[in-house]
Amino acid sequence: MKADARIIPIVNALKAPPPRAEHLLVPIEGELLDKRQRRVRDLRISVTDRCNFRCVYCMPKEVFDDDYAFLPRSKLLSFEEIVRIAGIFVEQGVEKIRITGGEPLLRKHIENLIEQLAKLPVELTLTTNGSLLKKKAQALKDAGLHRVTVSLDGIDDAVFKRMNDVDYAVGDVLDGIAAASAVGLAPIKVNCVVKRGANDDQIVPLARHFRNSGHILRFIEFMDVGASNGWRMDEVVPSADVVARINQEFPLEVVDANYHGEVAERWRYVDGAGEIGVISSVTQAFCSSCTRIRLSTEGQLYTCLFAQSGHDLRNALRQGGGNERLRRLIASVWRERDDRYSEIRTAATTLPGRGKVEMSYIGG
Repeated sequence: MKADARIIPIVNALKAPPPRAEHLLVPIEGELLDKRQRRVRDLRISVTDRCNFRCVYCMPKEVFDDDYAFLPRSKLLSFEEIVRIAGIFVEQGVEKIRITGGEPLLRKHIENLIEQLAKLPVELTLTTNGSLLKKKAQALKDAGLHRVTVSLDGIDDAVFKRMNDVDYAVGDVLDGIAAASAVGLAPIKVNCVVKRGANDDQIVPLARHFRNSGHILRFIEFMDVGASNGWRMDEVVPSADVVARINQEFPLEVVDANYHGEVAERWRYVDGAGEIGVISSVTQAFCSSCTRIRLSTEGQLYTCLFAQSGHDLRNALRQGGGNERLRRLIASVWRERDDRYSEIRTAATTLPGRGKVEMSYIGG
């Protein structure tokens, strides 16, 4: 399987930032679709911009150092504000909510937020680096969380420590995964961001470790999110190469998507030992079916992971506009959405200084 055959052509264009939402308020009528006829299905909520890891592809130490100014507590949305916004999104079609960060388990009393969100008729999940999962797993399950996704960029301790850059041991993350599994936060998805020359030697060892575990291992192409991670195209390992490497040792066969808009391409082991997934936003853009919207920790609404600007919901919340105004604001943002960054990615769009929002601010 050759990677080049699966790389989608890109055009030399970059869409201008969307109009500001406050100028777009319209009555809500009919199904909520964006300009490309994509409906809103997935809401990702960042609850903190802080993290205790300094992963090289997300929060490199040279940028996020001891002097970095994280958001003050007063700027963060309260749990009550988050729940209010989430409820409006559910009314407008959201079926899945994922809690992200930063590292979301650093947010104090996060289980209280989970308990409130769990009352909504949605699938409720959380993405974590696993460092606090052993301590928090039972409380999260008791609060009503359905599943967790754990980031793990290597199974070899030296490689993993090099990737997280804070000397955190892989065994401690594995303990967190075991704790989450034991309390029923399963099936657990384990995400590995693959960067050529940094951890691509971990692809097959990770597959070997998680075969027959009941967990779903997923490999994510190194992406040009934000402006801090020094992204280069030659450091991307195409998902086709990932599949080919694993298939050579453990034969795979393709599996149908669970639902329309699922970002991971699914593969299962022919011998029945489980499945893996690959997420290919660089080489196989899935913009046309993207159903995600993101709420930052300070109440900015982003319609794309690669966005340059957001829409302010916090002011609308705190100025007492009422739920109807929020509904119209949210609907207007989505209906004006025309994002397709991964389809138009070029050398020009990835230059430093483009001002894209950092992944640590709005979650992956």
